[in-house]
Amino acid sequence: MSRIGRLPVVIPAGVTVELKEGNTVTVKGPKGELTRTLAPEMEIKVEDGHVVVNRPNDLKKMKSLHGLTRTLINNMVVGVHEGFKKVLVINGTGYRASKQGRTLTLNLGYSHPIDMIDPEGIESSVEGNNITISGIDKEKVGQYAADIRIKRGPEPYKGKGIRYENEVIRRKVGKTGK
Repeated sequence: MSRIGRLPVVIPAGVTVELKEGNTVTVKGPKGELTRTLAPEMEIKVEDGHVVVNRPNDLKKMKSLHGLTRTLINNMVVGVHEGFKKVLVINGTGYRASKQGRTLTLNLGYSHPIDMIDPEGIESSVEGNNITISGIDKEKVGQYAADIRIKRGPEPYKGKGIRYENEVIRRKVGKTGK
């Protein structure tokens, strides 16, 4: 049995989970609403404040889908109840970010500034050298954070660039002069 898949998803107060045909799950909470169609092979049940996911057999594909389905439902419940947040840190002389409306402007040492428009349902804010990305969909928050980070990833010699708040950059020793 999948260690993750067999755990029930606890539904907190103020959150409702609805199941529709074709394993379409709709989760509504104080922060918003998320809908997702999950694998039709999985058996999803909502019973007394919990969501339980069962698999039909022990094939390798079904074992994989079991844990995935449970995790996707859990992420939806956590997202509409608490939300998700990622923090990016900008390091480097002259590297900075600014926010105007829904547009995030990045100055990262290129000859031009980079403008990024926040996707639907995602908010970004800038405080000093930190960019905070928040939203209810974990997948969209992570993807937008990755899109920002890739514009100037951290380099190993001086650590300049954009990195995640808890990311550790392996530093390299520079050239030695004679």
